[in-house]
Amino acid sequence: MKYPQTQFFLEENMGFLQVMAVLLLLSGVGCLYPPCVKAQHTVQPGKFIVEPPTLTNLGFEWYISGDNNRNATVLVEYRASGTREWKEALPLLRMGGERIIRETEYLDYTVPHLFAGSILDVAPNTEYECRFTMKDPDGVDGEAVQLTKVTTRTEPKAAPDGRILHVYPTQWEGEKQEPSFTTLQGAYYGSGTGDWSIVRERTVQPGDIIEIHAGLYEAKRFEYVNPEGITFYGTYFLTAKGTAEKPIVIRAAGDGEVIFDGAGAHKLFDVSATEHHIFEGLTIRNTDVAFYAGQKHIIGAKDLTIRHCRLEEVGEGIISEYAGSTNFYIADNVLIGRDDRYRLLGWANPRSLYGENKMYSYIGIKVYGSGHVICHNAIAYFHDAITLSTYGTPEPQQALKAVSIDIYNNDIHLMADDFIETDGGVHNIRVMRNRGVNAAQCGLSAQPVFGGPAYFIRNIIYHVPTGCALKFMSKPAGLYVLHNTFISENTNGQTFSNAHFRNNLFLGTDAPGRPIAVFPNATAYSTSDYNGYRTNAGDTNYRWVSPPAGALRNYSITMAEEGKAFNTLESFSAASGLEKNGIELNYDIFENLRAPDPSKPHRVYHAVDLTFRLKPDGKAVDAGVKLPSINDDFVGEAPDLGALEAGKAEPVYGPRGEIHNRPFYR
Repeated sequence: MKYPQTQFFLEENMGFLQVMAVLLLLSGVGCLYPPCVKAQHTVQPGKFIVEPPTLTNLGFEWYISGDNNRNATVLVEYRASGTREWKEALPLLRMGGERIIRETEYLDYTVPHLFAGSILDVAPNTEYECRFTMKDPDGVDGEAVQLTKVTTRTEPKAAPDGRILHVYPTQWEGEKQEPSFTTLQGAYYGSGTGDWSIVRERTVQPGDIIEIHAGLYEAKRFEYVNPEGITFYGTYFLTAKGTAEKPIVIRAAGDGEVIFDGAGAHKLFDVSATEHHIFEGLTIRNTDVAFYAGQKHIIGAKDLTIRHCRLEEVGEGIISEYAGSTNFYIADNVLIGRDDRYRLLGWANPRSLYGENKMYSYIGIKVYGSGHVICHNAIAYFHDAITLSTYGTPEPQQALKAVSIDIYNNDIHLMADDFIETDGGVHNIRVMRNRGVNAAQCGLSAQPVFGGPAYFIRNIIYHVPTGCALKFMSKPAGLYVLHNTFISENTNGQTFSNAHFRNNLFLGTDAPGRPIAVFPNATAYSTSDYNGYRTNAGDTNYRWVSPPAGALRNYSITMAEEGKAFNTLESFSAASGLEKNGIELNYDIFENLRAPDPSKPHRVYHAVDLTFRLKPDGKAVDAGVKLPSINDDFVGEAPDLGALEAGKAEPVYGPRGEIHNRPFYR
């Protein structure tokens, strides 16, 4: 299906491909270049890369040369194999020449010339035919169409004929199923206690299922011979390798809660050398790191699944910074940190009227690598909830880049810093349908992204009193911000590149002296339109800076030196050329929602007390623009602004099951 009626500063009969070209500011910039030969404007297609598919998303990269006037485009179409109708997705994002800079860490990276992008929200375990058509008014010198078939992953599961090994706590008094063991170490390695804990003559095999029966598993780690066989360190060092068809499974047996108490150990489960492991239904507590899954330039897990687990009173939940880590599936877990539960305290201002704020917990989930899925988790009381490893300059090998990572439908509560950080991501980072309430510093972060696209779609952010809704710092490049609801000022003033905002809601909270939105554009082809704003009192609601006329990029401009301030959307739009179809509105667009109280920044709000649903007759309804594969299912005459479409069911935030949509504490 085509969308010829889509409007981004264009004539009535402009076709969809041209429409999206304007969205990406790919048309009309040729005049910024000096005259050059036609061959330099002609696009030459290069290497085409299919990134690791996830369960519901597909990512692609298509490298190019030429196209100096940046007017080439790539149309994306797809269909499930065996069906006839092609569907249209967002075009691939044109990138190249953008610089990511952070002087304090000696970081200076230039994005290579390519197109990249995702086909979003497709079905798991399904083969798709994907068609990519490159066009350029100056000509395409090479193969202009790429056809490929890609199959989405399925959720990992135990082998149907796997051998079952039973583990019982030392205090178990009932009957036992055989073969049985009194320690996880015994079932996994056949190892003993004391010095014999590293004798591993009977290691678990691919396909084996270790069922842990109800009880408390707590190592007395300072005793030479202790019940769990993890003397001194208190760590289960797991190193076996399963396969995709025969993973190694460690799961609760289903006869009651299984609790692994770390007894204060730094790391409880070191799984950094594992492949194809599944952990399911366990409770883990009293440890600095629950699952240690990888370290940069050393080692890291592959195909790690952690689901339906409860991690409580931990310093970090699930952590890997290894570029070779692949295909994690982290889903339906509850992660509870050690930070303050009753007041919002930011790390940047550790001394307040409530005393010193120490970082007792750091990060809930951190990953690097490719193909990861982090979905439907509930996370509270950490410094950051979900992050990519900041990492630094991407590795040159394709297999070691942070690409094709999904973060969706997570429920996040009370962070001392940020909700979600895409920092360190390279291409096709997808942050969708997450809900975050109470963050001291920022909601969604790209500090930085190395070309993108990083997709921020249909997220809800509420109460970020001292920071900003979006932390786009260290000059990130390649950002889509689509259909989000931000109940917070957006005050980040550092420049970013190749960013595109559509169908969002930015509602101010009357925080003194703070603008509602800033646009620090380092590239002339960043765009923003069809967004809704609720302004604050005062004379500075919008701030904007952009390269001077005739310049495609400028990384020396700053908001402080060259930035301009505006009180109204009309004056901002007239000066910048942005937001020709943007609107100003107020909290009466919602069924029943108030702003957080700016005079009480430490106050804690609970998601179940808040509703972000739109009134059917409010200004935000039917005020958006059509975006293929993003809002195809809109209700009414046009898509609504914000994360939730009026008349449609809300997403499930957090674990799917009996605890979803409930607060962490009251």
